[in-house]
Amino acid sequence: MGYWGYFVVGRAERPLAELEALAGAGDMTLRRSAPGGWQVWEFPGGDGDVGNMNDLAGQTGAPALFGYVMDSDCVVLEAAAPDSGAWTTCLARTAMAGYLGAERDGLTLEDYFLEPRDAAERAVAWAAEAGCAASAGELAEVLSDDPGAGAGAGPVAENLFFRFLDRLGVVPL
Repeated sequence: MGYWGYFVVGRAERPLAELEALAGAGDMTLRRSAPGGWQVWEFPGGDGDVGNMNDLAGQTGAPALFGYVMDSDCVVLEAAAPDSGAWTTCLARTAMAGYLGAERDGLTLEDYFLEPRDAAERAVAWAAEAGCAASAGELAEVLSDDPGAGAGAGPVAENLFFRFLDRLGVVPL
């Protein structure tokens, strides 16, 4: 059985876990920190309320991102920034489609999540608002990486998530 849980990414002078926007996630632990005040916190499990990324972005005045890892197979990415707004996509699309079912109520994966190219464009704007330079092509490559689509074991979803953060320019590998 793989990992289930959230990664919370934001920038602040004090620990993100102390902020009101994340008050429901009392069991968070700092996973990584990076220059510029960037922090990655982990909230294991899928139960409970991790908080709201829009509130976190508003409270810190900086972009925020949540990654919900599902059994190390795929990741729901939710991002928000004070000026460029919110967007949602996923990593490991084939596995995510399996979790959603082939089609549920006539909806497809694309009804829930931005496609890689569109998500990469939104991610570039998110990164720019964060003061980072990101390449839409490199982000689209990570967003399109689909280890569940071929034979053999691919990288776990957590690795894709941290590769995505690296390409955003906020938390280097």
